[in-house]
Amino acid sequence: MKTLMFASALIGTMAFTPISLEPHPHIRGAIKELQAARKELETAAHDFGGHRAEAIRAVDAAIVQLREAQKYDK
Repeated sequence: MKTLMFASALIGTMAFTPISLEPHPHIRGAIKELQAARKELETAAHDFGGHRAEAIRAVDAAIVQLREAQKYDK
């Protein structure tokens, strides 16, 4: 009987355990997507109507800001 109660308690606790222990997986994902976008901008055959350089600077700035935000959420 004690084993059954223990097993029930354990299963009940596991039901409320978060799937991901990472607090902000979307931020990590956004960084990866921005890195991929930057690479695409750099290797494209055209300059996107003159917007490529500024877009790369904006992507770099966004990555920096997201990494800084991650530092403060530890």
